[in-house]
Amino acid sequence: MPAFSSPWTAVIPLRGGSKGLPGKNTRPLAGKPLYRHAVDVALAAGAQRVLISTDIAEVLTAQLPAGVLALPRPPELCGDTVPMAPVLLHALAAGQVSGPVVLLQATSPLRQVNDVLAALQRLSSGNFDLVMSVTEADRGVLKWGRVGADGRYLPLSSPEHCFANRQSLPPVVKPNGAVYAMQAAWFVDNQGFVTDRLGTVLMPPERSHDIDNLADFERCEALLNSPH
Repeated sequence: MPAFSSPWTAVIPLRGGSKGLPGKNTRPLAGKPLYRHAVDVALAAGAQRVLISTDIAEVLTAQLPAGVLALPRPPELCGDTVPMAPVLLHALAAGQVSGPVVLLQATSPLRQVNDVLAALQRLSSGNFDLVMSVTEADRGVLKWGRVGADGRYLPLSSPEHCFANRQSLPPVVKPNGAVYAMQAAWFVDNQGFVTDRLGTVLMPPERSHDIDNLADFERCEALLNSPH
């Protein structure tokens, strides 16, 4: 896939605290710290700037490649329950970002350059406010529902899906957290990710792993080290 022609910025959120795997963002993965996989993909995809939003002293003082800047994240944006939207809003303001921006989470180290470029190309169509990477999911979720206050079954999708054979259900995808592309001005005006103009780029399941614990980390390392 050809490089994206317009200048764009990558933002990599990097919080020090992790209950599932302490220190995971700087833990060596297949020969380099986990967060460097996101940095290197952003640079290889042609990012004009890469901003790392972090409270990790090791990253704030690290010698980073040209075009990569570590931004100190305020303590109030470093808690376990802080959502991503205010973190990204702070990074966009602190970095004075304009134009296309791509959010790359460090915990998705199997994404590739083409995944990032595909999201940017789809964003450039003008048909979407936000483009995110997705992967195939179990179509059986179309049978799921909620229980109402009176005990009534409330299907999440069409009622007929509840009684269909799984194989006859339409394909289903889910966000994999690897890539989010948007215009900085739109995100600031919108104050978050929610929109009904949401585009997708499909990533295969084998590249959609997200690292939360040691088992995830070791699985991703094995995949990165396996011959292609």
